[in-house]
Amino acid sequence: MSLTSSLGPIGVFDSGYGGLTILSEIRRQLPQYDYIYMGDNARSPYGTRSFDVINDFTLQAVKYLFDEGCPLVILACNTASAKALREIQQHYLPISDDPTRRVLGVIRPTVEAISEYTKTKHVGVVATPGTVSSHSYATEIGKLFPEVVVKEQACPMWVPLVEYGESDKPGADYFVRRYTEELIEADPEIDTLILGCTHYPLLRPKIREALPESVQLISQGELVATSLADYLQRHPEMECRLSQGGEISYRTTECPDKFEELASIFTGTKVDAVRVKLGS
Repeated sequence: MSLTSSLGPIGVFDSGYGGLTILSEIRRQLPQYDYIYMGDNARSPYGTRSFDVINDFTLQAVKYLFDEGCPLVILACNTASAKALREIQQHYLPISDDPTRRVLGVIRPTVEAISEYTKTKHVGVVATPGTVSSHSYATEIGKLFPEVVVKEQACPMWVPLVEYGESDKPGADYFVRRYTEELIEADPEIDTLILGCTHYPLLRPKIREALPESVQLISQGELVATSLADYLQRHPEMECRLSQGGEISYRTTECPDKFEELASIFTGTKVDAVRVKLGS
C-alpha cells in the first residue's frame, strides 16, 4: 500500500524497552506528531543474537509499522541500527511497495556529536555484545573523525539489570564497576563515554559514579531527537506526510500487562499497550 497520499504516524521500534528513552525525548522535542511504539519484547534481547536473526526480526517490525501507516520508522535500538539498518535501507526499501518511506537509526546522530565533547580524542563505547561485535560505532566514528581512538566495551549484564528492575539496586553496582573499570584500564585517556544502548540511561547515576570525573557521558535520546527534528526540516516531503494529533500508541509482542509494568519504569507514566504478532 502506498502511503504517499495519506498521513501517518512516526514508527519507533526497539527490541525491548530501552527505545522508550528515545521516544520520550523525541516526543518532548516534537510533541505535535503521532507515534506508534513497537517493542519486540517477547524476543528480546537482540544483543546476543546472530546477524541474520536480528535482520529478520527487525525487518518484520519495520514491515509491521509500514503496514500500520508509518511513512517514517526510527530504529531506537543500537543492535538493530548496527546490524539491520543498512540492509533495510539498501536492499529492502528500494524494492518495497513504497520506496519513498524511510528508516533511520540512532548510531549516526550519536557519532556526529562526539567532536563537541572529546578533547583527548579518545572515546569509549559501552554497548551490548551485538553492537560491539558489529564495530558500528568505531566504523562510523572513523569515517567522520579518523583521528579519534575508539575503545568498545560489551556489557552483557546491563540490559537484564534494567529490565528486571535492578538498575537502582545495590546489586547493579558490581557489574557497572566491572565493565567501566575494564574500559578505563584498557584506555586511560578516554574522556568521553557513549552509552551505546537505549537501556543504559537508567543506569546513568551508577555509571557516572563509577567513572572518573573527567569522563563525560553521552546519552542518545536528546541527540537522536535533535537529529530527527533537523531531518524533518531538511525533508519537507517527509514532514508533510506525518499526522499531527499528538497521540501515542504502544504495541508489544509480549503480554501487555508485563509490558505496561516495565514500560512505566522507562516513561515515568502509565502506559496502555496492545499485543501484536510479528512475522508469519
